[in-house]
Amino acid sequence: MKDQVAVIGVGCTKFGDRFETSYEELICEAAFDAYADAGITSEDIQAAYLGTYLPGPSGGKAAVSLGDALRLYDRPITRVENYCATGTDAFRNGCLAIASGAYDIVLVLGAEKLKDRGGRGLPRLGHPLLAKGNSAPGLFALAANRYMHTFKIGREMLAKVAVKNHYNGARNPKAHLRMEVTEEKVLNAPIIAWPFGLFDCCPTTDGAAAAIICRADLAKRFRSDYVLVKGFGLAVTSGRPYFDPTFDYLGFRSTQMAAQQAYKMAGISPKDVSFAEVHDCFTWTEITNTEDLGFCPKGQGGALAAEGRTSLSGDIPINPSGGLKSFGHPIGASGVRMIYECVKQLQGQGGERQVKNPQLGLAHNVGGPGAVSCVIILGHN
Repeated sequence: MKDQVAVIGVGCTKFGDRFETSYEELICEAAFDAYADAGITSEDIQAAYLGTYLPGPSGGKAAVSLGDALRLYDRPITRVENYCATGTDAFRNGCLAIASGAYDIVLVLGAEKLKDRGGRGLPRLGHPLLAKGNSAPGLFALAANRYMHTFKIGREMLAKVAVKNHYNGARNPKAHLRMEVTEEKVLNAPIIAWPFGLFDCCPTTDGAAAAIICRADLAKRFRSDYVLVKGFGLAVTSGRPYFDPTFDYLGFRSTQMAAQQAYKMAGISPKDVSFAEVHDCFTWTEITNTEDLGFCPKGQGGALAAEGRTSLSGDIPINPSGGLKSFGHPIGASGVRMIYECVKQLQGQGGERQVKNPQLGLAHNVGGPGAVSCVIILGHN
């Protein structure tokens, strides 16, 4: 699979509270941005993959959400849903379709409209008794408390991740939360689910992102600075790890497995990665994910951030976009948005947040919590 698929265009909407924009309008905004970037029209699209988690009553259902919005009738369109790995898995499916020889040019688009509801956060799903009262912050907080107890770290270490990602996001015109925060502000914010305060949690966000991919041998027809897909991996474990008495709450096996698959396909090791867009739905999640991805030993992810090694000028910049923490997290769109950022960075179009001399970029999602992870590795042609 390595180097068989190329990214020739990417697009992304402004993320945030998009009350004035419909689900279909977000799709059109992202898709036409990507069409323009690739220099194509909708007539060139042979198949499409829609990543969406909760399209809801305003967004319709299944793949017709994309077909109607973009008038991509009479062509194959597939909806992909895989928890928070929805966007990256949609991209993975698009790559498989190209590599199989079924299509030459494919649209991958992630979209989500999470703000058009009366409630806060995500709707409660799952067993009416066993899942009663749970929430995303509550579930991830269970693991964070165990991790912090085991490795003897305090909330100050988590706050450094928030400060870094808000710094990066403040330099990103498409990010949801474009403001810097201090460590003191993070630590003094209202508690959502201990140890997570308000600034340890990503926002609920509307947004869409798109990527145009094609056979690598065709990419030069569209642009000279296309980006190649070097490797990818997807792994699924239990959706109820807290019912497993052997689960140690110190990381996510699905991320470890997906990363190994991606590194093997790309023929690289973690030290070869120039920068990464890492799933940081909560500050602790970024810390443990950097360990599961192999950027440092288990228990050292907090120190990696505290020493500045994951900053824009560090040796392994993490979330130069601002991450989910600052850029926002419209679930189905997040993975495709991460690919958007990787492509822009590799093309040297990162603006104020550009990392130095990137050769390989990695995008990673984990969802469930921990039930499914997807890793994509992109690099220069």
